[in-house]
Amino acid sequence: MNLAIIGATGNVGRKTVEILERSKIKIDSLFLVASDKSAGREIIFRNKKIKVVALSTYDFSKAKITFFAAGSKIAEEWVPKAAKNTIVIDNSKHFRMQDDVPLVVAEVNANSLKNHKNIIANPNCSTIQMVLVLKPLHEKYKIKRVVVSTYQAVSGAGKNAMDELFSQTKDVIGGKKVKSKNFTKQIAFNIIPHIDAFVKDGYTKEEWKMENETKKILDDNVKVTATCVRVPVKTSHSESINIEFENDFNLDELKNILSKSPGCKVVDEQIDGGYITPIEAEGDYKTFISRIRKDNTNIKAINLWIVSDNLLKGAALNTVQIAEELVK
Repeated sequence: MNLAIIGATGNVGRKTVEILERSKIKIDSLFLVASDKSAGREIIFRNKKIKVVALSTYDFSKAKITFFAAGSKIAEEWVPKAAKNTIVIDNSKHFRMQDDVPLVVAEVNANSLKNHKNIIANPNCSTIQMVLVLKPLHEKYKIKRVVVSTYQAVSGAGKNAMDELFSQTKDVIGGKKVKSKNFTKQIAFNIIPHIDAFVKDGYTKEEWKMENETKKILDDNVKVTATCVRVPVKTSHSESINIEFENDFNLDELKNILSKSPGCKVVDEQIDGGYITPIEAEGDYKTFISRIRKDNTNIKAINLWIVSDNLLKGAALNTVQIAEELVK
């Protein structure tokens, strides 16, 4: 089988190459595609050097499955053209809420792949790790409402945002004046309660995505409200979640369900350090669940803390898992 990656030289594109390196998919040829500026660069894949080719001249009929990791503007222009000749798994937000496009988390709703029309959308990074945890709990106890606050790493905003965190940190330590280009305020030694543009009722697009993507993937009857915050962390998103169920639950049983759920790992000791932080989740395929406890104000609710590498399960890993499901 031939595969292709559009945006192969970006953060998510490079991670996709790394994950495919370890995937069990039998790959005959891997085509790496990027902008004209990046064409000609070489990337090593399975001990072979592959030359990056320009998107403007690439023939989409060369690959059976094509990963798009190049942003919404590129996806809007090129995915419909590509889908005439290849199955597209798109990382951008552009197609996620279209009714005829499956929005897929591999462990949660892979059955929706049956209805794809050569375009499959990868959900928002913060949505993916949350629904991974919500799915088994919804099946057992039926979720009524979710309140989530996110603590999202700068890598979710791209390479330039990561560079800005590093440069601002040096400037602050060096006593220099800080300038912000990629964020609305200083990100070094600070947090910003604002991700993506503002929409109606004072919410941001990132919050809107978490609410509506969760409904599309999990259940339209689940109520979700979100507050999304950018924090000065390089990689891995964290989320504090309050989940209210319709049915009664047993906490030990609930923990046992999560510990056996695909893609999840429970690390929940009530001692100093008995939980997972972003730096420990970086580079790991698992979504970690900690601080699991009853909500003392609501007998049918719990609080928990989840952390996941946003460039892996939140992006590249999930797209490769979708491809693996398609191959099956």
